[in-house]
Amino acid sequence: MKDFNLFLLYGNSILPECILILSPIVTIIIDLVSNKQNTPWLYLISLTALVTSIVILFFQWKEEPVLTFSETFQINSFNNIFRLFILICSLLCIPLSIDYIQCTKTALTEFLLFILTATLGGMFLCCANDLVTIFVALECLGLSSYLLSGYTKKDVRSNEATMKYLLMGGASSSISVYGFSLLYGLSGGEIQLQRIVNGLLNTQMYNSTGMFISMIFLLVGVGFKLSLVPFHQWTPDVYEGSPTPVVAFFSVTSKVAALALATRLFNILFPSSSTEWHLLLEILAILSMILGNLIAVTQISMKRMLAYSSISQIGYIIIGVIAAESNNGYASMITYMLIYIFMNLGTFACIILFGLRTGTDNIRDYAGLSTKDPLLTLSLVLCLLSLGGIPPLSGFFGKLYLFWCGWKAGLYLLVSTALSTSVISMYYYLKIIKLLFTKQNRQLTIYIQKYKVSSYALIPKSSIEITMIICVVASTPPGILINPIIAIAQNTFF
Repeated sequence: MKDFNLFLLYGNSILPECILILSPIVTIIIDLVSNKQNTPWLYLISLTALVTSIVILFFQWKEEPVLTFSETFQINSFNNIFRLFILICSLLCIPLSIDYIQCTKTALTEFLLFILTATLGGMFLCCANDLVTIFVALECLGLSSYLLSGYTKKDVRSNEATMKYLLMGGASSSISVYGFSLLYGLSGGEIQLQRIVNGLLNTQMYNSTGMFISMIFLLVGVGFKLSLVPFHQWTPDVYEGSPTPVVAFFSVTSKVAALALATRLFNILFPSSSTEWHLLLEILAILSMILGNLIAVTQISMKRMLAYSSISQIGYIIIGVIAAESNNGYASMITYMLIYIFMNLGTFACIILFGLRTGTDNIRDYAGLSTKDPLLTLSLVLCLLSLGGIPPLSGFFGKLYLFWCGWKAGLYLLVSTALSTSVISMYYYLKIIKLLFTKQNRQLTIYIQKYKVSSYALIPKSSIEITMIICVVASTPPGILINPIIAIAQNTFF
């Protein structure tokens, strides 16, 4: 009875996660006792669980910050925003997979289980408050992502992507654990984040060489999840080899979770060493922006191009992390991250739809698409322009606010690099847009010649098209409409 009362007292704070734990169990039971004709029920259960979790999270929004379950979880407005982002990512990615799974005839139940488990791991990672919980949540997210990348088991490229992802992910996890062990030892055996800080002060090891080494190791582990240069090697190969709906999922989910973890870890554990980790993170961000955009120009595959584009985009977002000590640093990071989720998933929705209709991922095969599918063309154009930061789309205002906050915080070199590399990104985005409205070598490609859509081309007919339109609408409004988002983001705190 006492345990039940404790659950009622503390379990309410992680009720969204409890709903997600229940959903895979129900999915497995239905899959065992039903036949393939009940496939819509599996999607409905997953989507219902995600929507319910979002609603519960909104009801909990104004609650006071709490530490629950022996201080292993910290619930506050900052963590809630990132939990909400992860739920939104999953809610948008599941509809993107419906037609893909039907066409490829792959297993549905396993896909939903991995998606929900990764979502659960990401949400726990956002509010984990001790080293053990952080590692368990990190592995829950990571292992599910590895399994998702190899979801199409008969595809050689998918197997290769899984192997690279698993090996590099295992190496990064090992490095992170070694950093955790150093913190544990130097603090006198503490694992809770704030107690680690107090323990380091008591043992007078706060400014020791061991602390600096642990900070480096944690930066490597987080850098892998964020795809920061030089820890990005897995990203282009995994993006190219994995199923496109899967790539869409962990291209945003893992970054949201890792961003929440990095912000909390470094600001709680290393507040007096902020100069050091700010400098290291600034170097990684500059390298990511330069290398990501320069290599993206040379790509011929849409998924590899988006892989390098995502590397550069996370470099921009890091500006908000480093400028967090200013009044609007966190707000700019959160605002741009929300916009990035929609414009990135909208682009992937267009790629999934085109890939299912043509079977190709080559950029040159998009030539002349505007003559066959105006809805897909318009959606892809708007998402790419928003990613490039072209006004008056929301991507422009998100970047403007982010760069302005960085400039006010004194990050002149970082913001100057971001502005310069943004010009490069506009080139390869506009190059694709130009190709959509022109013909390759004065004639349509064989894929466009055989491209077929119904006579009602402007009316969405599938879950992919509906999700695509939702993402396009969310990523294209003028900047004045993002002011409420900025106001909410400015009220976040640890």
